[in-house]
Amino acid sequence: MSCAGRKSATVSTRKRVKHWSERNFITEVLIPSIFTRKMGRRNKPVFPTVDPGKIALTWIGHASFLIQTDRHNILVDPNWANWLLVVRRLRHAGLWIDHLPNIDLVLVTHAHFDHLNRSTLRRVANRQPIAIPSGVRSLVEDLGFHYIHQMDWWDTWSHKGIDVTFVPAKHWGARVLADRHRGYGGFVISYQGRSIYHVGDSAYFSGFREIGVRCRPEIVLMPIGAYDNPSGRDVHLSPEEAIRAFGDLGGRLLVPMHFGTYRLSYEPMHEPPERLMKAAAHHGLLSQIRVLTEGLPEVV
Repeated sequence: MSCAGRKSATVSTRKRVKHWSERNFITEVLIPSIFTRKMGRRNKPVFPTVDPGKIALTWIGHASFLIQTDRHNILVDPNWANWLLVVRRLRHAGLWIDHLPNIDLVLVTHAHFDHLNRSTLRRVANRQPIAIPSGVRSLVEDLGFHYIHQMDWWDTWSHKGIDVTFVPAKHWGARVLADRHRGYGGFVISYQGRSIYHVGDSAYFSGFREIGVRCRPEIVLMPIGAYDNPSGRDVHLSPEEAIRAFGDLGGRLLVPMHFGTYRLSYEPMHEPPERLMKAAAHHGLLSQIRVLTEGLPEVV
């Protein structure tokens, strides 16, 4: 057999394995999820008065957070959707969208459906600014934001006393398969000597160390789920890799996210936080992990 023939056979085998894995994901994960009872509850939060130098965090679910300072209400990757195309939400958002305070700034890390939800953005848009990766403008320009600020890696934007830096990730930003021009990354928000890093989506990569050196993030909103994906691509952090990335960043507090809301891969819904706590204990970091309850603000 020629080299070309062997290569063709290998590619064909890989395609068959991928197609089998995708079919298996549909039958073992997606279809059963349709009949799974939705967990969690929507709270009616009492948002705290935030003193200068303090930060209030409210985890809404998945990668969605409300970040509050003494002057700002910042919404990151807001998503109240019950469906992501064929993927059903399996845990309620932590609060009703109508219970949000007035939002001063919206940040979206990338264009994937679980992070950029157009129907949610349309509901929260109230002529405030939105910061997005480069190439994403067309997805948000008709939703009601008065200013759209596109960012490339390492850009910093100052807005009402906050510095927002867009940092790299190991992921991808396409909305659809042929949609290769859209950016992706995470945001480091700095204010009054405090800093919060919303990682967005990422696999483990050496860039975490550089982000730690250049931005010195104190609080890290770290994804820990969707690591056993049917495609086999290295695009999300496992809980153990999240602990490694946190060490590279030199952060003070790790807040896990991107688990328990949508089942996007094979791992059981309960597994990511359990593995995270085990890995944190192994490395002596349990005191630096803060698992939030959806919809309940916590001042840090």
